[in-house]
Amino acid sequence: MSSKDFVNEAVIKWCTGCGLNSMFYSTCAVLDELKLKNTVIVSGIGCSGRAASYFNLDTIHSMHGRAIPTAAGVKTANPKLNVVVFSGDGDLLSIGGNHLLHAARRNDNITVICNSNEVFGMTGGQASPTTRKGGITLTTPEGNTANKINIQPIVTSNEKYFYARTTPAHPEHLTKCLTEAMEHQGFAFVEVINPCYVNFGRRNNISTPKEILTYLRTTFNISASTRLAENQLGIIKNA
Repeated sequence: MSSKDFVNEAVIKWCTGCGLNSMFYSTCAVLDELKLKNTVIVSGIGCSGRAASYFNLDTIHSMHGRAIPTAAGVKTANPKLNVVVFSGDGDLLSIGGNHLLHAARRNDNITVICNSNEVFGMTGGQASPTTRKGGITLTTPEGNTANKINIQPIVTSNEKYFYARTTPAHPEHLTKCLTEAMEHQGFAFVEVINPCYVNFGRRNNISTPKEILTYLRTTFNISASTRLAENQLGIIKNA
């Protein structure tokens, strides 16, 4: 087998240079490396939700905000399956935020890969839970006045947890985070920082894929800390 076996024949329609492409192919490579053909992919609504159409696996394109409980239901029905959620911050942390709380609390044995792109990208660029303070979006033209959500303490407030933060600009680290998350027995959440260069970047002076990658490389650094600062990437877990 190869990672190509996990990609079907559909035309991938993410924007050229968007980090979602790296996330998708890295996920396929990890599934191949770990020999996880017996995998179900669940996605929600939005740009990230397109992933359900691209994996050559059993997939579910669930309702908006319902990817996590759908995945938990699949895992409950057949515990032998490897179940992965591939969706965005608007889907997982906004309308689906309540499901994140309880799946993490129950330590459901699923892996969640979150495209944290700072906007609702597919619907025009409205502010999302991860929009930075001061960020200009369709619904915050004068700059976002609210602090962005901090997923780390939400996930790690439980007795057992796995939380990773990475970016498409750190490909080796991205692969490491995905690998450890899929090997983890319990609830694993991978936050992939990936600002949308179309609907967020163009309003905030980082308007090309190259500028986004430069921003990510110069802003974030990999850390071995057991608590990640805002500009740090890493893996923290307690099995």
